[in-house]
Amino acid sequence: MRIISGKFKGRRFYPPADNWPTRPTTDFAKEGLFNVLNNRIDFEEMKMLDLFGGTGSHGYEFISRGCTDVTYVDKFGPCVDFVRKTAKALDVEKELRIVKSDVFRFIGQCREQFDYIFAGPPYPLPNIPEIPDLIFAANMLRHGGMLVLEHNPHHDFKNHPRFTEARHYGKTIFSIFQPAPETETEPNT
Repeated sequence: MRIISGKFKGRRFYPPADNWPTRPTTDFAKEGLFNVLNNRIDFEEMKMLDLFGGTGSHGYEFISRGCTDVTYVDKFGPCVDFVRKTAKALDVEKELRIVKSDVFRFIGQCREQFDYIFAGPPYPLPNIPEIPDLIFAANMLRHGGMLVLEHNPHHDFKNHPRFTEARHYGKTIFSIFQPAPETETEPNT
């Protein structure tokens, strides 16, 4: 795992992930996404949520670029332990809230709103198509916020009412969603 930019640029961490149920985002795909994000958001002003956080790579990129409010959620104990260890090594424990939980349970109980939500579920997860609707039904995204869902070509969200665009990096796709404009009401799901 390499941090691409910001105050921790170039730092590498080596998760002992031989038997982990994770699929870390490739540096190529992550760099492409962050090139898009650099032109759209102010990292220092973001309240960020990293769902299916795995090694914590996405959240660490945000912290490295100045974000001071990152929530990481994953249920796999070794990943959570690795993220705690890495947060301590980077001295960012105040910027990173670590939640060991099933993501769907977390969504169902969450009463917070975020400016940016990243969801990087395992590709074989059968209910990937439900994730955007669950997040919007829980009203977790602030007005003007952005949800980025990482998935493979087996999923297509172009017909979702909150879909705005997709970015393709090989077989990795980032579908981007935004909440309804304030004048519009959210559809019941």
